[in-house]
Amino acid sequence: MTNAIRLGPRSLTALALTSTVGVVAFGWPFLAPPDSTLAAHAQDAPWLFAGLLILLVAVVAATIAESGLGPKAVAMLGVLAATSAALRPLGAGTAGIEPMFFLLLLSGRVLGPGFGFTLGSLTMFASALLTGGVGPWLPFQMLAMGWFTMGPGLLPGPDRLRGRTELALLSAYGFLAALAYGTVMNLAGWPFMGALASGIAFDPHAAVPANLARFVAYCLATSLGWDLGRALVTVVLTLALGPAVLKALRRATRRAAFETAVTFKSG
Repeated sequence: MTNAIRLGPRSLTALALTSTVGVVAFGWPFLAPPDSTLAAHAQDAPWLFAGLLILLVAVVAATIAESGLGPKAVAMLGVLAATSAALRPLGAGTAGIEPMFFLLLLSGRVLGPGFGFTLGSLTMFASALLTGGVGPWLPFQMLAMGWFTMGPGLLPGPDRLRGRTELALLSAYGFLAALAYGTVMNLAGWPFMGALASGIAFDPHAAVPANLARFVAYCLATSLGWDLGRALVTVVLTLALGPAVLKALRRATRRAAFETAVTFKSG
C-alpha cells in the first residue's frame, strides 16, 4: 500500500495525545464528577476544549507535515479537500444527504491513515469557511472527521483486499462510523443546553447514569434521523461509485509515486 503521508514516531505520539485529549473533550460530561469545577461551568467548558483542540490539531498537522508531506501529497490533499468541501453544501438542509463522507472514506482507504486524518480535518476547516459554519463546534468537527477518515486506512487488507469483500468492509465501516460521527458531535453541543430547558439536556448536578439516559434521549429526539440518513447515503454511494473511485484513486497514487523523491535536472 502506498501511503501519501507516513506516520513516524513523532506523528504517532502527537496524534495519540490529541486523540486522548479529544476523547476527554467529547466525553467530559460523563467523566467530570457533579461537584467538580468543570461541571459547574458546563456552558463554558466546550469553549475551553474547542480552543485546546484547535491548537492540538494544528500541532498534529504540523508534525505530520514535517514527517513527509511532499509536494505531490500536498497537491493530492488540496484537490481532495476542495472536492470534499464542495460536496458538503449539497446536502445542507436535507436529512442526512452528505456525499462528502463516502469520498473521505475511500480516500482514507487508499492513501492511508496519516493522509486520512489530515484530509478529514482540513476538509471540515475548508467547508466551514465555505459555508460560514465557523464556531466553537468546528475544532470538534475537525477532530471527529479526522478520526472518521483515518479509520479506513487502519482496516485490514489494504494491499490484498479488493472487489466485493472490500466494498462490504468499507460499507459496514462507513455506516457505523457515520453514526458514530453524529453521536460524538452531539456530545460537543449537548452541554450547551440549559439543564432546565428540557428533560434531555445535560444536568451538571446529575449522576452519570441519569445524564447518559438524557443523552440517549437527546440523540433519539434530535439527530437519529439525520445520522441514519448520512449512514445510508454513505453505504449507497460506496456500493454504487466505490469501484470506480477506488480505481481512480489507486491509479493516481501509483502515477504520483509519493514515496519517490522529486528531483530537478539542471540546465
